[in-house]
Amino acid sequence: MRGDHQSLALLLFSAFVAVTLGITTWVSRHRHGSAEEFYTGGRLFSPMENGFAIAGDYMSAASFLGISGLIALFGYDGMLYSVGFLVAWLVVLLLVAELVRNCGRFTLADVVAARMRERPVRIAAGTSSVAVSVLYLVAQMVGAGSLVALLLGGTSEAARAWTVIGVGALMVVYVTLGGMRATTWIQIVKAVLLMAGTLALTVLVLLRFHGDFDALLTTAAERSGHGKEFLAPGLAYGGGWTARFDFMSLGLALVLGTAGLPHILSRFYTVPTARAARRSVVWAIGLIGGFYLMTIVLGFGAAALVGTDEVRASSAAGNTAVPLLALDLGGGAGSTGGTVLFAVVAAVAFATILAVVAGITLASSASVAHDLYASLKRPGRGRKPRGEVAVARLAAAGIGGVAIALGLLARDLNVAFLVGLAFAVAASANLPVLLYSLFWRNFTTRGAVWSVYGGLVPAVLLVVFSPVVSGSPEAIFPGADFQVFPLQNPGLVSIPLGFLAGWLGTVLSRERADEARHAESEVRSLTGAGAV
Repeated sequence: MRGDHQSLALLLFSAFVAVTLGITTWVSRHRHGSAEEFYTGGRLFSPMENGFAIAGDYMSAASFLGISGLIALFGYDGMLYSVGFLVAWLVVLLLVAELVRNCGRFTLADVVAARMRERPVRIAAGTSSVAVSVLYLVAQMVGAGSLVALLLGGTSEAARAWTVIGVGALMVVYVTLGGMRATTWIQIVKAVLLMAGTLALTVLVLLRFHGDFDALLTTAAERSGHGKEFLAPGLAYGGGWTARFDFMSLGLALVLGTAGLPHILSRFYTVPTARAARRSVVWAIGLIGGFYLMTIVLGFGAAALVGTDEVRASSAAGNTAVPLLALDLGGGAGSTGGTVLFAVVAAVAFATILAVVAGITLASSASVAHDLYASLKRPGRGRKPRGEVAVARLAAAGIGGVAIALGLLARDLNVAFLVGLAFAVAASANLPVLLYSLFWRNFTTRGAVWSVYGGLVPAVLLVVFSPVVSGSPEAIFPGADFQVFPLQNPGLVSIPLGFLAGWLGTVLSRERADEARHAESEVRSLTGAGAV
């Protein structure tokens, strides 16, 4: 049975890889080699295409498998993850999308540098963007090593290692050869596959219960072992004050972090106008909203049909809930339908990981080349787009190597923790400087630099001294105990610190804000006049 799963899943995944490599090869033959082509795909994508690409970039394996697993294990409390991930897009739609498209060119630092001294701001914002991207990337690589190897039946250390290496090599090929245009089409294909697969499983779950959602919830509660408590708040976060503050911290990071994710912000530059960027977000919200609604059905369906105990026995984190549900919906172990559905889930998981890591790698390589390299190279040399693109390609290969190495070293870490940390760092370091730059007239260069480092450094330090790293049996280093900070996610503390540092840096700065550049930036952000 496992051999059937593995062979069919590998066949489907090989077909996806062949199609995406074909797209990449075709794009590489028609590219112009310019920075605009490599970073933004020539800004030629329609709002619908970009909306699908944004959805493909955002809906990671953690969303497809992780959230459904959390719902299968914790019921109502797991469902709140879906709400947090979706509500975050309202912040993006209302505060960020159009303004970032008008003010920036390729990266987050472009928006801030429009009215500040470029060098310190670009170094700070570029460093933060790379840090967030690498954290997010490592999470995907760890998922590739553990989750995908498990789906394909290879749980040995060698199988996991080769999976990480293979995914890393593919993402470097996608980015270095195809740039944003190839990455976008890969994300569009992946989004269609993911939505189709999720919709098919959702329909099958609802048909099993004859469309009666109440019966689905009742059965899930009965098979969870917790009864009605499964459908009420408190199963995962109903402990002491620490658990409740942890939930608040995670929720704050998820809701605010999306607007600071570099690979999401870079997608707004791939459309020709700010209006198109806003329409892209509307498309993305529709797709992502529908997807997260379906993950709720899949999570409760796994609890009802597979059983919470069986899900936990297969994976303590619940990551195999959807594959087990697919096996049951297809007819159970030994059935042809079960084998096909299981293999489809495995192939979609592969496609999801590849598309997400390609987008993150492109965003981080853009920050290295456009922000760090352009700021640190010797003065007196003009910025050469072709040279910058070459650096970006080299950076993609370097970041891919770092991600592979860290993915191998961190393969036993919790993927959800790494993703939550990436969101917390993005919300702490990137979002404050972005909002201050867009909306605060008196914001200065020192305020911008302090805002970035004032959120980035505390976020990382608080995690190092949290129970996730030491002081508990589930910690990374269970034998050590240098825990000082009681929460697992730093967002509740580090996000306010990022805003506070930006304010302090501005009010304590002797530099006065450039009124003319602020006025120009404000007009540009609101009207699009002068936008690239």
